[in-house]
Amino acid sequence: MFRRKFLATSLATAVALSLTSFHGNALAASPKTAAGDQDWARHSVIYQIYPRSFADGDGDGMGDLSGVVSRLDYLDRLGVDALWLSPFYKSPQADAGYDVADYRVVDPMFGSNADFERLLEEAHARGMKVIVDLVPNHTSDEHAWFQAALQSPPGSPERARYIFRDGRGENGELPPNNWPSVFGKAAWDRVPGEKQWYLHLFDSKQPDLNWDNPQVRAEFEQVLRYWLDRGVDGFRVDVAHGLVKETGLPDLPVEEGRENAGALVGPMWDQDGVHEIYRAWRRVLDDYPGKRIMVAEAWVTPRERLTHYVRPDEMHQAFNFDYLMTTWDAGAFKEVIDSSMALTATVGAPTTWVTSNHDTVRAPSRYGLKELGKHALPGNGIGPATAQPDEALGLRRARALAMLTLALPGSTYIYQGEELGLPEHTTMDGRYRQDPMFLRTKGEEVGRDGCRVPLPWKAEVPAFGFGPSDKTWLPQPASYARYAVDRQEGADDSTLNLYRKILELRQELALGSGRLQWADAGQDTLAFDNGDLRVLINMGEQTTTLPAGSQVLLSSEPLAAPDRLPANAAVWLKRT
Repeated sequence: MFRRKFLATSLATAVALSLTSFHGNALAASPKTAAGDQDWARHSVIYQIYPRSFADGDGDGMGDLSGVVSRLDYLDRLGVDALWLSPFYKSPQADAGYDVADYRVVDPMFGSNADFERLLEEAHARGMKVIVDLVPNHTSDEHAWFQAALQSPPGSPERARYIFRDGRGENGELPPNNWPSVFGKAAWDRVPGEKQWYLHLFDSKQPDLNWDNPQVRAEFEQVLRYWLDRGVDGFRVDVAHGLVKETGLPDLPVEEGRENAGALVGPMWDQDGVHEIYRAWRRVLDDYPGKRIMVAEAWVTPRERLTHYVRPDEMHQAFNFDYLMTTWDAGAFKEVIDSSMALTATVGAPTTWVTSNHDTVRAPSRYGLKELGKHALPGNGIGPATAQPDEALGLRRARALAMLTLALPGSTYIYQGEELGLPEHTTMDGRYRQDPMFLRTKGEEVGRDGCRVPLPWKAEVPAFGFGPSDKTWLPQPASYARYAVDRQEGADDSTLNLYRKILELRQELALGSGRLQWADAGQDTLAFDNGDLRVLINMGEQTTTLPAGSQVLLSSEPLAAPDRLPANAAVWLKRT
């Protein structure tokens, strides 16, 4: 094990010493270091790696698996429990790898299968679990199955693996129904020279699979086993709410003369039949030693529906997107925390907190806006023509939010760069953008490129040290220099060192497996206890008073006075 404690400064050392006396004799047992921990997914901190933007090992401007391996010590020092890797499979990259052509092969742009096995071995040696992305709703149009379908006649077994239908109209010239693509335009493309169309809820290069087909179900169980046999610790399931469509593929209702976009509800989303699939997958995972997990990416409403995905015989976690989309308001956060924990408790599951990912505007930029609005939603990014966030305000709020989120019981996901306080690239010119949402809507939707920009590792070198050359697949803004890892390493008050201290204390105090108890606070302030820790977060614009005699362990901003918590700031206190 290379896992080690990190205390950045004498302040953090003092914190650790105070915590020793705080517990009487010794620090609480560390969940992440407990041998053979079968419940690691219930309290883990999981770091999302978007491979193309994390680190470039060969200088071609694209992040890769060797780049990830080169930065594992950085992740170890950060103190995370597990890594989630976004897709690295063979793909034409029409949607950044979420269009998979071969589920068992690493795309050469990221390296080789041997590179992945080395990454897995090195991460495990450092005590970190590894989960990988699984994309079961659709394949690439370059997948061998879809190519065979195009070369086969209507009604053939090859076409039955996907969703082909005859078009409407006299000659099949109209789509089979009115479903829209999530990425804009219609969700159907016509097969050249035929009456038949194929369904793609995303890009036209991502045809939807037919999950009523036993071949499809059998194939994905084999894909699961392929990666489990290599030692992966679990899967993040993409579009987990989309695999099964309503029988008959009925039209969406038309409201006020236009088609309902059906972003969260409709005959293509959250059908009860998906749960039979996940129960079968759970049986596969349970065949393997150790705790292998699944986490659902499921955008569903009402939020009660999310609990169906984490019943005891299905998935282990589901991303809490209601939390991610919460406005900067103490009452709103209290409500979503309470309801989330109450709902997951009904099925005995942990709550899985998330504040950013590769599909949504980064938290510092979201919370730097006057209105959160649609900018939390997938694809609705911030571009040059959009109201620009207040960068300083957004960073203050993001730091405070980290102290709130990582003090909550349950599991938490950190999106790469979150630990740096990295903002969205909000002024990227359209000529650089590659998101199919931007391309299919001709720029009406800004898309997700702004949150996917390569990370800055060194402030004073080309490409901010992303790789050994000056190339990056998306441009980095000049402002990223001040967020670079090397610039934050030596600054005790940096966001990076704040995260290191937060994760150190979270581990020592076993906060992920703790219990939340609300405490009295002012109108714009949240206060709660988790074990021997008291947390306060001031979401207002005025300073607030700390409890008398408070012993401060950590704060997101310098205190205005020993007993005053600034606006948009959070503090961890030793309970008296």
